[in-house]
Amino acid sequence: NPYILATLLFGLGLGTTITFASSHWLLAWMGLEINTLAIIPLMAQHHHPRAVEATTKYFLTQATAAAMLLFASTTNAWLTGQWDIQQMSHPFPLTLITLALALKIGLAPMHTWLPEVLQGLDLTTGLVLSTWQKLAPFALLLQIQNVNPTILVTLGLASTLVGGWGGLNQTQLRKILAYSSIAHLGWMILILQYSPSLTLLALLTYFVMTFSTFLVFKLNKSTSINALAISWTKAPILTSLTPLVLLSLGGLPPLTGFMPKWLILQELAKQDLAPLATLAALSALLSLYFYLRISYAMTLTMSPNNLTGVTPWRFSSPQLTLPLAIATTATISLL
Repeated sequence: NPYILATLLFGLGLGTTITFASSHWLLAWMGLEINTLAIIPLMAQHHHPRAVEATTKYFLTQATAAAMLLFASTTNAWLTGQWDIQQMSHPFPLTLITLALALKIGLAPMHTWLPEVLQGLDLTTGLVLSTWQKLAPFALLLQIQNVNPTILVTLGLASTLVGGWGGLNQTQLRKILAYSSIAHLGWMILILQYSPSLTLLALLTYFVMTFSTFLVFKLNKSTSINALAISWTKAPILTSLTPLVLLSLGGLPPLTGFMPKWLILQELAKQDLAPLATLAALSALLSLYFYLRISYAMTLTMSPNNLTGVTPWRFSSPQLTLPLAIATTATISLL
């Protein structure tokens, strides 16, 4: 029903906006809750057992994270007597809140729910989960001052490594995208302490790249690497551009995805964290391997049963192709 859909999308926007606008922990928590409750029906709308299972998993992890957040903020109010987000001083609630937000966005080692959940979802809902749902927790992470840098660096490094290694033996595209998401979030968290503006830049470029990747897979109606092999017949022009989109996700120059990584490595080196920068750069190579694997499946292998007459891309709807064109152009040439 369009009315229900509109209400849910409004709830999704409202939750994030409340979290953005709040300087009080209770309001921030409330925004996160509204956000979670609004996306639950969107996730379970195709009454497929997998979708229901993914929704349940998502609901449980998000509820746990929100409960942790509420507990930590009340503890903070109890210890220091104030609820202001920017005035956090006690290390115990600070650590707990950082971990709760890490669980919310799926940073390693609290990442295990993300591939499972994304695998059970429709590509559109998966896109919302990978982009919009990251905004509110990030707004809170950016507002918290004086977190212990060791925690953030550990979370960030673990995420880049797990995101690289986890995606290596996957054949399902949504799981690969989930691990790619974990790796990118790791990069953002690494630099959060030293340069918040770079975190925002990385988040923005990640959104653009993920948007175009999800839309490409949606246009091809493909959910596994095997299904990509026949995408030549479905959308020839798009198929020849997709490797560029994927390499941009991997962070290769001269594509857009290279910019945040370059600047983050530079900033880490400025902060005398050269070993950390080296490890992060090496972990990006792991991700690059599985992006190259998808590119190989799409463009360098010809499917045996090609029917050139079947060209649905000529008739595909402008609702899909216009954002796809914009996002793909941005992903390839924004550097």
